[in-house]
Amino acid sequence: MHIAELTLSLLLAAIIVVSLLSNVVVLICFLYNPNIRKQVPGLFILNLTFCNLLLSASSMPLTLFGVLSNTHPGGHVFCEVVGFLDTFLTTNSMLSMAALSIDRWVAVVFPLSYHSKIRHRDAVIGLAYTWVHSLSFSVVAACLSWVGYHQLYASCTLCNNSAINAKTQFAVYTLALHTLTFLLVSVVLCVTYLKVLKVARFHCKRIDVITMQTLVLLVDIHPSVRQRCLEEQKRRRQRATRKISTFIGTFVICFTPYVITRIVELFVTEPFNPYWGVLSKSLAYSKAACDPFVYSLLRHQYRQTCSDIVNRLMQRSSLNASGHQHENGKIGKTDEIRKIRWSKEIIKDEEGETRPTD
Repeated sequence: MHIAELTLSLLLAAIIVVSLLSNVVVLICFLYNPNIRKQVPGLFILNLTFCNLLLSASSMPLTLFGVLSNTHPGGHVFCEVVGFLDTFLTTNSMLSMAALSIDRWVAVVFPLSYHSKIRHRDAVIGLAYTWVHSLSFSVVAACLSWVGYHQLYASCTLCNNSAINAKTQFAVYTLALHTLTFLLVSVVLCVTYLKVLKVARFHCKRIDVITMQTLVLLVDIHPSVRQRCLEEQKRRRQRATRKISTFIGTFVICFTPYVITRIVELFVTEPFNPYWGVLSKSLAYSKAACDPFVYSLLRHQYRQTCSDIVNRLMQRSSLNASGHQHENGKIGKTDEIRKIRWSKEIIKDEEGETRPTD
């Protein structure tokens, strides 16, 4: 095996493991904590987790197999089903990210009217749109036989090996798909999160003004305390920028190489480097491993839920261990008592045998 194939295989295996474990943890937190289930964003996070789990269990392992063996397992129909799922789940996850950004924008920009603007009914309508949008493109590709094994990406995904007219239609379909998913979601993420960042910076400035006024009034304050307050102001501004950069940056970094490769592939006849195709596909897959941390596990509510679950499991294990020790102690004491009684009986028997008769 070539060193590049080995590296890509290890990368894909790591992405699969991290994606499965992290998304399962998010699902457990969602089922364990009723407060998370009551929140409107919880529906979008559940849908995103559902898509990531299915993608990690269906398309990613087959891509890993394709890298290792240069073929796909199963027949043509099986590969078409996996390709259908790949298109549907990837599109659905992108739209779920857009829905989460819109929810965050409304919560930050319109905090007083958030509960009246975004309700569970509105979230269900948004989820219904994401499913209809994703199913429409996936069904069209499946009906026109535009899904199958693509050698460049070593995976079952969108592909076309038909006549020139069909290739033109496939090019129009591909451009429409990426325009109404990747480009649309990119614009929504940039607009909403930049609005959120603007509001966050405005509130940071207000807090900074109040802090500086307080520091001016407190003339006897120690210089170290003043320095800590100024450092906290700087960290507060950086924290907001870092979060927004993470939301937008992970989406752009993970999906842009794959989308650009798919579009350039339509107009270039020269073959691409197969390692680049697999790498771009792996980067797109890596978004499924990043999403649990970006949207869930790094938040305080999910971290607290994880710690509660771990503490409960540790308490149960300690109680079981103490119970086993207590039972073992009882059994040990019972055995010792039996041994003492048995030894006493033996001594009595021996004394009875050695005692002289009258």
